[in-house]
Amino acid sequence: MNARILATSPLVGPALKELGAVIAPFRSAEWNAALPEVEALVVLLSEPLTESDLAKAPKLKAIATYSVGVNHLPLAACETRGIRILSTPGVLTDATADLALTLLLAVTRRVAEGERMVRSGRWTGWAPDQLLGTGLAGKVCGILGAGAIGKAFARRVWALGMQPIFWDREGTGGTVSFGVCESPRVPLPKLLESSAVLSLHCPLTHATRGLLGLKELERLPKGAILINTARGGIVDEPSALALLRAGHLGGVGLDVYEGEPKLHPAWLDAPRTVLLPHLGSATVETRAAMARLLRDGIAETLQIS
Repeated sequence: MNARILATSPLVGPALKELGAVIAPFRSAEWNAALPEVEALVVLLSEPLTESDLAKAPKLKAIATYSVGVNHLPLAACETRGIRILSTPGVLTDATADLALTLLLAVTRRVAEGERMVRSGRWTGWAPDQLLGTGLAGKVCGILGAGAIGKAFARRVWALGMQPIFWDREGTGGTVSFGVCESPRVPLPKLLESSAVLSLHCPLTHATRGLLGLKELERLPKGAILINTARGGIVDEPSALALLRAGHLGGVGLDVYEGEPKLHPAWLDAPRTVLLPHLGSATVETRAAMARLLRDGIAETLQIS
C-alpha cells in the first residue's frame, strides 16, 4: 500500500476524501505496511502512537489527532524529529460544555433513574417525594481548568444561578473572565472545599494525572457532584467510587474514564451516576469541523493546494 496520508478510520464529512487519504485500521497489517511512505498520519484519541511507530515512518511530517488532547502521542520524539502535531482545539468548545451541563442536570435531577422507571412500567403516577433531585441556583461550581471549555461551562452554570470559581495550572489569585462575568481563581484546596459541583475541564498532563485522589476528593462538601468530561486519568476512580458509595459524593457524571473503553467494573452498578461513552464532541457540526481543521493543517504541512 502506497499512501502519502494514512488514516485509521473515516471521519465525519468529506475532509479525508478531499485529501485522498488511505484508510487502514490502527496497527493492522495494511497500516504497518504503509508506514514507510507515509507523510501524514491521522489517528484517534484511543490510538496511542509510540516512538517505535515513528521509527517505521521515516518520511512522516505530521500527526493529526481527531481530538483536543495529545497525551496519547510521543511528543518529545515528534519534537526531536520535527514532526508537526495537529489537533482540534476551539471547534469542540461549545459541544463539550453542553455535554458537561447535560451530565450535571442529568445527575442532579435523576434523569436516568426517572427514564428507567417510566420505561420499566413501574411508574404509577406523581408523588410528592418521588425521585427528589438537587437544585443548583445559589451554589458554588468549582471548575478545574480556565481554558475555552471551562469558561464556556462557566457561562452555562452562571445562567442557572450558580457561582463559578476556577483553578488552573497558571497559578492562583486574580480573576477569570468567562464572557458574561468574572470569577476568582483560587488554590485547589479552597476550590474543593467550596464546591457543591466540581467539573473537570483541564488536560491530562504529568501535573494533572491523579490530581484528584482520596485526600482531595474528601475536601469536597458532603453531597457534592463530580462531573468529568476532560480525561479519566485526572481522577482516582476507586477513591471516587468509595466516596460515592459512602454518601460523601452526592452523584457522579462521567463521559471519560481511565483506560477507556474499559471501565472500572464498579461503575456499572454505582448509585447516583450517569455514564456516557465519550460523547463530548459528538455533534455532526463539531465532528465535521474537527475533520476540516485537520484537513487544513495537513494540506498546509504537505503543501497540498
